[in-house]
Amino acid sequence: MSQIADGSKRFDVVVRLSDADRSSRALGEMLIESPGGRIQLSSIADISDTDGPNQIQRENGRRRIAVFANTDGSDMAAIVENIRKAIATEQLPQGYFVRLEGQFQAQEEASSLIAMLSLASMMLIFVVLYSRYQSATLALIIMGNVPLALIGSVAALWIADQPFSVASAIGFITLAGIAVRNGILKISHYINLVMFEGEQFGQRMVMRGTLERLRPVLMTALSAGVALIPLLIGADEPGKEILHPVAVTIVGGLISATLLDAFPTPTLFLMFGRKPLERLVASRAHSSAPQEAF
Repeated sequence: MSQIADGSKRFDVVVRLSDADRSSRALGEMLIESPGGRIQLSSIADISDTDGPNQIQRENGRRRIAVFANTDGSDMAAIVENIRKAIATEQLPQGYFVRLEGQFQAQEEASSLIAMLSLASMMLIFVVLYSRYQSATLALIIMGNVPLALIGSVAALWIADQPFSVASAIGFITLAGIAVRNGILKISHYINLVMFEGEQFGQRMVMRGTLERLRPVLMTALSAGVALIPLLIGADEPGKEILHPVAVTIVGGLISATLLDAFPTPTLFLMFGRKPLERLVASRAHSSAPQEAF
C-alpha cells in the first residue's frame, strides 16, 4: 500500500486480512471501491479454492516452475530419453515450454566438450607421429592400436555395469595415448633394426623387433594396471565415484590393447611399411652425407 522511509532504507507496507476473513465466502463479501461506489468482490470475480504454487518463480522475465527428480541408480541417459519422448507426445498450451536442466544438462555439455577434445587429441597425435616418421602410413599403423584399446574399455564397462559417463570418456582419451605408445615402441624398434643394426626388411626382422619389444610393452602395461587396482576395488567408497569409471576404462583398454596389438601392428608394418621405411633410410643417408665445401 505504501512505503516507510527510514534513512536510506525503504520498507513496504502490506495490508493483510485477518485469518477469519481469509475464506472464500469472506473474500467474496469483501467490499472494494468502484466508480459507482463500494461493491462486493464476488460481483466481479469468481472466488474458489484450488491448489497453486506458494511462490511464483521467474527466470529471464518468464514464469518458471521447477520439477525436481532423482534417479534410482538407473541409466540417466535412458531416463531422460524417455522423458523427452513423453514430452514430445504432449500438446502444451500456448506460451508453455519444457526445458531439461540440472546434472544431465551439465553432463551433455561436458560430453560434447570431451568429444571435441578427443577429436583434437587424435589430430594432434597424428600430427606428432607424422612429424616424427614423415609418413602417414606409419602414423596410421601406430594409431590402429586405439580401436583395439576401445574394445577392452567397452567390454570392461559392460562387465562392471558402468554407464558411459564423462569420467569414462576421460579414460578413453587417456587410454588413446597409452595405446599409441605401444605402437611407437614397436615401429621405432623396427626402424632402428634396419637403420643401425643391418637388418633387412622382412618377416625375420619384424619377428625379432616384436619379441624384443614385448617385455617393455608388458612392463609398462602391467605397471599402469597395478597402479589402478586400488581404484577398481570399492567403487562405492567416498571419493571413488569419478575415478572408478576412469580406472575401469583404462584397465580394460590396457588388457585388450596389449594382447591384441601383438598381431595387427607387426602384420600391418610388414604389409605397408616397406616404402615408408625406405624413404626414412634414404632421408637419413642424405642428411648424414658429408657436404662438399666450395
